[in-house]
Amino acid sequence: MNRLQTEIRRLYGIDAETRPGMEQQVRGLVLELARPADWKSLSRVWQGVQADLGLPAPAIAVNGRDGYQLWFSLDQAVPLSQAQDFLESLRQHYLPDVDGSRLRLLPGETATLPTVPAPLQEAAGNWSAFVAPDLAAVFQDDPWLDLPPGDEAQADLLSRLRSTPCVDLVRATQALAPQRQAGVTGSVPSGPAQTAWQDDPRRFLLQVMNDPGADLALRIEAAKALL
Repeated sequence: MNRLQTEIRRLYGIDAETRPGMEQQVRGLVLELARPADWKSLSRVWQGVQADLGLPAPAIAVNGRDGYQLWFSLDQAVPLSQAQDFLESLRQHYLPDVDGSRLRLLPGETATLPTVPAPLQEAAGNWSAFVAPDLAAVFQDDPWLDLPPGDEAQADLLSRLRSTPCVDLVRATQALAPQRQAGVTGSVPSGPAQTAWQDDPRRFLLQVMNDPGADLALRIEAAKALL
């Protein structure tokens, strides 16, 4: 296993087994906007998850054909439905004006995560690749690399990224829930429901730990954090 493979496994690797009767567990989530590539719109998500929700920056990738991707990493596997709910909340909050046919939320029920870097248009020699935030806009017209990206350079980009703690994923999804229900866009408001977890993290962790509807792994993590 080379350094790039090690970084991909650290951030997105599938470490949890899915046993019969158990929902698929995932650590890597991808939000793709394509046909055409539109970094201006997708950058709202990239900036918003950091500024509004306090989450680590997701990786940015060009898909080698027609669009951009944001790659979110979780520190441990969560049920697929929970991951999809988070991505759908982001879509509705930050991209409500974007045609749904241009978006992909991965993994889906039948689709797995794409492979990056990889040759996507072999005849043309176009590659998918992770790209630096300050260079993302450069690929607006041509969302691909003409040559295979270097493994070391790709590993360097990924090495700077951190995984999102699962309790923060729950907190972010809950923070977006009022806007999702009301169809409101823009920054997450700072009303009483939103500031509760900001001003009193212990109260938030207690809420997660005592929520019978929350995933057991998340409740355990909340209990560990409280201890």
